[in-house]
Amino acid sequence: MSIIYHFEVMDSTDILINIRKIVRSINLESKRIQKDYGVSIPQILCLNFLHLSPNFQSTQRGIKEFLNLNSSTVSGIIQRLERKGLIARLPKTGDKRVTNVVLTAVGESLINNIPPLLHDRLSKKLENYDENELRNIETVLNQLVDILQISDVDASPLIADDI
Repeated sequence: MSIIYHFEVMDSTDILINIRKIVRSINLESKRIQKDYGVSIPQILCLNFLHLSPNFQSTQRGIKEFLNLNSSTVSGIIQRLERKGLIARLPKTGDKRVTNVVLTAVGESLINNIPPLLHDRLSKKLENYDENELRNIETVLNQLVDILQISDVDASPLIADDI
């Protein structure tokens, strides 16, 4: 009598499929949010940052540092939000050389009505992992970034698409 063992062999295809699922989920969420609310995920991240900032305002530099994006990308985000009336640019009291970006009432209303995003759900789930598990996930993701040679790509610390 012979015993047959079945071992599932994981190959690179399985890894690629899982990466594609993540990328596709981000793209689908981005399209849904754009269609339903008229803003992109990075625009939402900017609005949310202002919503959580003291007096609902920040400088463009503060937004840039939070989103970890380059200045021209952040400028574009701010311009589009301003055109939609979701934010306003106001001179800083006492120093007209500095401009503050301020969340408007319309922007606050929008941010209060948007459902939790993929990155919110991921952050919540990751809170359940211990430090070693998080370190392992980070190590594997860093390896993928190295393999793909994409370490120089600008990226927000939050999951976003269509910047």
